[in-house]
Order: sequence, then C-alpha cells, then structure tokens
Amino acid sequence: MKIITFIKLIKTPVLFAIVGGILAFPLTACSEQKEATTPTKEAKPSHNPNPFDHSGDLKVTDSQKDKFEKDFAAQCIARELKNSVNPDNDRDRVTRPCNCIADFLAKNLTGEEAEKFLSEHENPQSLRIKYENAAYHCLQAKTPPHEEEFSHPK
Repeated sequence: MKIITFIKLIKTPVLFAIVGGILAFPLTACSEQKEATTPTKEAKPSHNPNPFDHSGDLKVTDSQKDKFEKDFAAQCIARELKNSVNPDNDRDRVTRPCNCIADFLAKNLTGEEAEKFLSEHENPQSLRIKYENAAYHCLQAKTPPHEEEFSHPK
C-alpha cells in the first residue's frame, strides 16, 4: 500500500516542487562569497560613451591641415581627371569643387583622420562620410532653378 501512495505522490505537482526545492537549496547554500570590489573613480572607461566628444583626440596643427588640404585636393583632381577625355579643359572645371571639398574637410579634421591620410595614405570611414557631406555642400553651391509660382484663382 505504501508503494501505491508513493507513486500517486510522485505524479502530483507538489512532489516536483519539493524535489526542486531540495535540489536548489544546497546549490545556493554552498556558493562562495567573494569580496565585492567597487571601481574607483580614477579608472576610465575603455570606450568613449559619447562618440561626438573629440576632446581627448590628437590635435591637428595648421600645417597638417594645410598639407591635408593640398594633398586631398590634388588626389581629388587626379581622380576626376583619370577617365576624362580632355583633361586640360576639365582641369579648370574640377579644380574649384575639389578645393572646396578639401577646405570643407580640413575644417572638421580630427587627428586620427589626418594621421591616417597623411602618414598611412588611407581614407578612414569617417573621412569618407565627411567627403560625401562636403561634396553635397560644395556641388550644391549653385542656386537651384526658381520654380514657377502658381496663383490660386480668386
């Protein structure tokens, strides 16, 4: 009889709760307690939480900006004239926008971008994004055509 009562007890959810509690108790009671260490205020985070804060970046000198502007404009002109049919005539057409783009980029140039471009001869992704913005700004300098104004009938 006792076996039948035990089998009925096994099938009940109460038994599962009791067995679960018995198994969980030793696991929590035997854990080691380690001393909690609090980070000091002197420790700096490994990443910059504000991606727009460039206060800790390398500073760009005026000579680096001038060199960047000159080299970037020359690279831009060479890139535009690469597939040109008549490079002599097209040089005058592309010089002004390329100089405008180089000037626009030099205004917001970071130290890392200048170092990558001038020393390692690479174009970082941030510089490519700024280039697209500068190209849009410089090539839209012309005033758009004036649209006709429509008058409403009275």
